[in-house]
Amino acid sequence: MLRPRLTFFCELNNEDLQELFADPAVLKDLEDLEANVSLGIIDLSPERAAIVKKLNKAGVPVIGWQLLPKEQGYWFNLDNHAAAAARYDEFQRWTEEHKLRWAGIGIDIEPDIREFNQLLTSPRRLLPTVARRAFDRKSLTKAQAAYSDLVSQMHSDGYRVTSYHIPVIVDERTAGSKLLQRITGLVDISVDREVLMLYTSFLRPRGPGILWSYAQEAQSVGVGSTGGGVEAGGLSEKEPLSWDELARDLALAHQWVDDIQIFSLEGCVRQGFLSQLKEFDWMQSIDPPIEMAGQVDRVRRVSRAILWSTARPYTILIGVVGLGWLISRLRSRRN
Repeated sequence: MLRPRLTFFCELNNEDLQELFADPAVLKDLEDLEANVSLGIIDLSPERAAIVKKLNKAGVPVIGWQLLPKEQGYWFNLDNHAAAAARYDEFQRWTEEHKLRWAGIGIDIEPDIREFNQLLTSPRRLLPTVARRAFDRKSLTKAQAAYSDLVSQMHSDGYRVTSYHIPVIVDERTAGSKLLQRITGLVDISVDREVLMLYTSFLRPRGPGILWSYAQEAQSVGVGSTGGGVEAGGLSEKEPLSWDELARDLALAHQWVDDIQIFSLEGCVRQGFLSQLKEFDWMQSIDPPIEMAGQVDRVRRVSRAILWSTARPYTILIGVVGLGWLISRLRSRRN
């Protein structure tokens, strides 16, 4: 494989965003890498539009990474699809007003950031919400239809749509279950490209095994974090990847995909990684974490079996009853 297509996530406020791109070396490095930038649309300001124009002028493809205000959940999820559609309409008007060009649209589907923070501070307070959602099938069906309509609208507007997903969505999809989506607020939708976020800095020490296990089933892999990002449940406080860790993750991901997303651009700039990436040997050999990935695979098989059973309770019930009847018959014959 040749060098994969690289996309850098950038999730900065206006002041820091302007400071980042004030350095002409950043644009030059992105051009040399032929990389894309997935720019978090934290606001619809003239300042952010000016940065998009700067990237447009330099020929750096920009993906409009859709985000909401934190009081609306920040990431797209089961409960905020109406706000997501409204935000996209505002995004389109902002795009037309400033004559911006986009290489595509990014949809980040994760749990509500407020619930995510609450999970790590006072998880018991989430139990009523989780219990309610576990049996609420209508809300998920409604959200899936709403997001499907939104993606169709994006396609009509000429955009290619990419989704950013937590990797467990793959296991739930394989199992034919929707339980995890209901209780976490995730929504599995059909898009042009799906990125599995496999950030080993958050998954130490088993991160490489998790990356290797899931990358085999991915269209695109997100690696990181090299630093930065929104403050959520203390994740931003995790130690960022070193160059050796990032190089390892890139080499592992490249064994399976030729489309890699790196979180984040600002972290890579801060640590001086862009120049190193230009010299990176994509053909290098690397020893895969087979043993660690095998442990992950076993956990995943168990979780898929559990998810499968939650999606087919009547099948399990019939099987248990049938097994009980068979045991009873065998005992009666022996007697």
